[in-house]
Amino acid sequence: MVTKILKAPDGPPSDVERIKEESDYLRGTLKEVMQDRISSGIPDDDNRLMKHHGSYLQDDRDLRNERQKQKLEPAYQFMLRVRMPGGVSTPEQWLVMDDLSQKYGNGTLKLTTRETFQMHGILKWNMKKTIQTIHSALLDTIAACGDVNRNVMCASNPYQSEIHSEVYEWSKKLSDDLLPRTRAYHEIWLDEERVAGTPEEEVEPMYGPLYLPRKFKIGIAVPPSNDIDVFSQDLGFIAIVENGKLIGFNVAIGGGMGMTHGDTATYPQLAKVIGFCRPEQMYDVAEKTITIQRDYGNRSVRKNARFKYTVDRLGLDTVKEELENRLGWSLEEAKPYHFDHNGDRYGWVEGIEDKWHFTLFVEGGRITDYDDYKLMTGLREIAKVHTGEFRLTANQNLIIANVSSEKKAEISALIEQYGLTDGKHHSALRRSSMACVALPTCGLAMAEAERYLPTLLDKIEEIIDENGLREQEITIRMTGCPNGCARHALGEIGFIGKAPGKYNMYLGAAFDGSRLSKMYRENIGEAEILSELRVLLSRYAKEREEGEHFGDFVIRAGIMKATTDGTNFHN
Repeated sequence: MVTKILKAPDGPPSDVERIKEESDYLRGTLKEVMQDRISSGIPDDDNRLMKHHGSYLQDDRDLRNERQKQKLEPAYQFMLRVRMPGGVSTPEQWLVMDDLSQKYGNGTLKLTTRETFQMHGILKWNMKKTIQTIHSALLDTIAACGDVNRNVMCASNPYQSEIHSEVYEWSKKLSDDLLPRTRAYHEIWLDEERVAGTPEEEVEPMYGPLYLPRKFKIGIAVPPSNDIDVFSQDLGFIAIVENGKLIGFNVAIGGGMGMTHGDTATYPQLAKVIGFCRPEQMYDVAEKTITIQRDYGNRSVRKNARFKYTVDRLGLDTVKEELENRLGWSLEEAKPYHFDHNGDRYGWVEGIEDKWHFTLFVEGGRITDYDDYKLMTGLREIAKVHTGEFRLTANQNLIIANVSSEKKAEISALIEQYGLTDGKHHSALRRSSMACVALPTCGLAMAEAERYLPTLLDKIEEIIDENGLREQEITIRMTGCPNGCARHALGEIGFIGKAPGKYNMYLGAAFDGSRLSKMYRENIGEAEILSELRVLLSRYAKEREEGEHFGDFVIRAGIMKATTDGTNFHN
């Protein structure tokens, strides 16, 4: 029995709680405002609800000042995110997303750090057609954003192909079973007629009428690869394989990357392992964990509303006890496991049953055609002949997966024709990089990320080459704000945007994703970044021990103090 009395924090509900309460199960006035052609924007209340439908309103910040001078409303556009558990797409679905990006988006696709497609630049009057076309391809956007369980991730590395299909099926089942039950999405976007009845008759059996205090993220990792950064998840499952068979999962709770500059009550945190469950128990564990967050999460202060704060406030043992009380059974003792990396493995890899996988390096996760690199066109042509699947990785890369031996030569020829790269001519540092979208479309961005990191890497690579470190894997991540979309706090070198051209620089995370970084320098620009890295990387090249990763070196050398828990991230 739980002996501690559990309760949510005191305080008046945040404004978003009011919006959800008045929304009639996520409907609001979205149906009406999306038909209004007077403005290309929508009211803020409806935009908050729009997230639960997989989208939100943005504007092109490159044009913002000029449009203000012309007394025009901002260049409003919508970002749309697909729910695609495990990052698996059929070639047919790839072609649909490609076509939609050309018709209604900005002509590009973003591969996100949660293994799904993100499309930018969609005008309001094209949203319904876009979502309906996505639906016709057997995909959807429901719950891709908002205060619900988000896209469920799973390991994608091809050398683990013998159990990938099994883990993927579990990620898909979790994603489907944890969806909101409201029919609002189907009514607004798919023209489903609403059954007569009062709002009170609609029921969300797991979420309740107010849904969750904040977003909730689940991921499944398969050791030795931690490619999905399982400890960054609200709820992580670590696959345990014995004698080639999946026997179950270690359960980790309470991770999350976001924080707020200058507010030490906010911090990134790593999930902690609390036990082991059998595969058939996964849904029960996930559902009951979500209901704990539903009942005890902070609905007053949104920046303290993620599950990590609930776990830290109530205590790990207390939350585990409450989970087991709700389950009606106890988790088994956690099984041994080992992670040794969290990156992707590039190029051709042979899988099982005469199937092959080609992992393509996609810098910044941006699928587009460049002047000298027809990436989008090449992938379009591959999708037309591919009979396997595409896997979007958690590192923003792409796997052309399950290529038959018969098709391998044809796809290899297309890879060569369009110069599609496995990135092996790049430094290992660049291949280990990630960046969020940031400017110009993200309204939260304080600095550049995706558009700037490649340029910065050009200059860092000069230092890398000077020190003989070109093939040394070092994870480097950049975000335009502290919300953590590129999981900056798990980069051995991390940059968080502070102001235009200025970043906080972080060091000391573990290469396998098991330790957070800590701030090394605050509010510095490119010159200072390069100056600091010139000294640090030179020392690393000369003083490192055999097999020692950069994040471990800066701690051993006394350059940084290890962050042993998110609660000491700031000190």
